[in-house]
Amino acid sequence: MSEQHEHEMQRSLEERHIQLMAIGGAIGVGLFLGSATAIKAAGPSLILMYLVCGFLLFLVMRALGEMAVENPISGSFSAYAYEYLGPLAGYLTGWSYWLMWVIVCMAETTAVGIYIQYWWPSFPTWASALVALAVLTLVNLTAARLFGELEFWFALIKVVTIIVMIVVGAIMIFTGLGNNGVPIGFSNLWSHGGFFPNGFGGMFSAIIMVTFAFLGMELIGVTAGEAKDPEKNIPKAINNVFYRILIFYVGSLLVIMSIYPWNSIGTTGSPFVLTFSKLGIAAAAGIINFVVLTAASSSCNSGIYTTGRMLHSLALQGKAPKSLAVLSKSGVPARGIFVSVACMLIGVILNYVAPGKAFSTVTSIATFIGIFVWFIIVLCHMAFRKKLSPEQVKSLKFPTFMYPVSDYLALAFLAVVFVAMLISPGERISVMVGIPFILILTAMYYATGQQKKEAEKKKIG
Repeated sequence: MSEQHEHEMQRSLEERHIQLMAIGGAIGVGLFLGSATAIKAAGPSLILMYLVCGFLLFLVMRALGEMAVENPISGSFSAYAYEYLGPLAGYLTGWSYWLMWVIVCMAETTAVGIYIQYWWPSFPTWASALVALAVLTLVNLTAARLFGELEFWFALIKVVTIIVMIVVGAIMIFTGLGNNGVPIGFSNLWSHGGFFPNGFGGMFSAIIMVTFAFLGMELIGVTAGEAKDPEKNIPKAINNVFYRILIFYVGSLLVIMSIYPWNSIGTTGSPFVLTFSKLGIAAAAGIINFVVLTAASSSCNSGIYTTGRMLHSLALQGKAPKSLAVLSKSGVPARGIFVSVACMLIGVILNYVAPGKAFSTVTSIATFIGIFVWFIIVLCHMAFRKKLSPEQVKSLKFPTFMYPVSDYLALAFLAVVFVAMLISPGERISVMVGIPFILILTAMYYATGQQKKEAEKKKIG
C-alpha cells in the first residue's frame, strides 16, 4: 500500500447518506424527550426561539460548508484550525472534539441501556451498553459506506416518526380527529398567557436548551473527506439544514402546542407520546421508546465515526502518534476507532460499578466543547477569507452569503449563549469545568513539546 493510500480516505458516502446524516445531526433525543422542559420555560415563544437560533447556527454551517467544499479533508475543522489559526488551535479543537464525542458515546450507550430496560427491566444497563458499543464498532470498522448506510436508516426512523406526528397532528387540528370531531384549531398558542407567557425573559431562558439541541450538526463537515462529489453533496446537505429545522422542530412544536395547552405539557411524559396517545394508540410509549433508542444509537454511531477521523487528522498534524494516521484495507482509521472505543468502555464500566448515577459534570464538558468548536469554525472561516484574493473569493464554489456580517452575527450569538450558560445556575457547571479543561489541554500542548516540533517543521519547510 502506498503512503498516499495509507492516509487517504475513500469517497464512499453517497448523496442520500450525507442528506440523512445532516438531518440526523439536527434531530436528537432532546426533541422527543427534552422538548417538554423547553416548552415549560418559554411557552409557545419557543417556536420563535428555534427559528432565530436555527438561522444563526445555519450561518455557522454555511461558514463550515464554504471551507469544506474548497478543501474537503478528513478532520474538517481540526485541520482548518491548524491551517488557518495555528498549531495550538488545531490541537485544542481536535483533542477537545474527540473527547466530546467519547463522552457523548458514554452517555448515549447508557441511554441505550435505559431504553432497553423499558422492555426488559431486569437486563443490566452495562450489558446493553456493551452490546451496542460492540455492534456499532464493527459497523464502523467495516467501511465508511456501511456507517453511512446504518446512519441513513437511523435518521429515517426519526424523520418518519416526526412527519407522521406532524401530519396526524394537523389532521387533529383541522378535523377534530381524536377530539370527538371538534377541530382543535390554534387557539392554544395564545389562550394561556399569550404567545410570550413568561415574557421575553422566558423565551431567552430556553436559548441554552435550544442551542444544545443542534449539537452534532457540524458532523457534515467531518464527512467531507469521504463524501462522493463533495462540491455537490455538501452544499445540498447544508442548505437544507434550515428547512429541516422549520419542518422538524418548528413544525412538530407548532402541532404539539396547538393540540395541548403549553402549561399542561411536561406533566405526563413526552409530548410525542401524548400526541400519539390522543389517537388511542396503546403502544405510543413503546413506539417513542424505540425511536429514542435509535436516536441514541445513531448518536453513538456518529461518535465512533467522528473520533476515529479526529485521531487520524491529529496524527497527520503530528499531534497524535503517527500510527493512528494509517488506514485499514477498507479505508477506515481502524486504529483511531479502537483507541476511541477503548476509552468509551469507561462508560460501560461506570454502568457496571455505579448504575443509575448521572455523570453530569462529565457531560457538561461535552456541552462546553460543542459551543467552543462552533466558535473555532467561525474564526477559521474569517481567517480563511482573509487569505483569499478578490479573484479567489469570486471563484468560491459555495460562498457564504452576507459575509462578513454572517460571521459577526454567528459570533455574537455564540457569545450570548456562553453568557447564558455562565449566569444560569443549572448550566454554569459546563463553563466552570470547560474552561479549566481547555487550559489543561493548552498546558499539555506545551508540556509535550508540541510548539518545538512545529518550530522544527518550519525550519525544515
